[in-house]
Amino acid sequence: MAIENNNVVTLNYILHTVEENGEKTFVEQTTNENPLTFLFGVGMMLPKFEENVQHLNVGDKASFELAAADAYGERDDKAVAQLPAEMFQETGIPPVGEILPLQDNQGNQFRAVVIEVSPEAVIADLNHPMAGKTLNFDIEVLAVRPATEEELSHGHAHGIDGNEAH
Repeated sequence: MAIENNNVVTLNYILHTVEENGEKTFVEQTTNENPLTFLFGVGMMLPKFEENVQHLNVGDKASFELAAADAYGERDDKAVAQLPAEMFQETGIPPVGEILPLQDNQGNQFRAVVIEVSPEAVIADLNHPMAGKTLNFDIEVLAVRPATEEELSHGHAHGIDGNEAH
């Protein structure tokens, strides 16, 4: 069965970032025990990622690169927030490098990385950690099946076999 919209896709991948000189840096890898399972065609994945896996079948392997513009965008040097130290009275001032879970006025959740700390403020980088990076994927398709009505109504996959873990 070829991957199409409203299919549940299970695949393994190895992700590297690619430097301008072509050198690859390992980022992460899935395993057969913990593969990536997602509902194809509903906006869960990067559009160019889906474009590269569409029409593949179980057992197919593919390698492809996504330019930063097709992945998490270019880095925006202005995407920094100065958070008042009072925000952290209960939890304590986070160290440089810590990832902060934040929420905007519309309720959208995102993460920021602490890049500087002073007694008055915490400076956080709001760019996605993969912003500005070319991504290289090596994938292997493990399973493809039609999504269940429940998965379609929920807008996400309920695991390899369609049963959501409770």
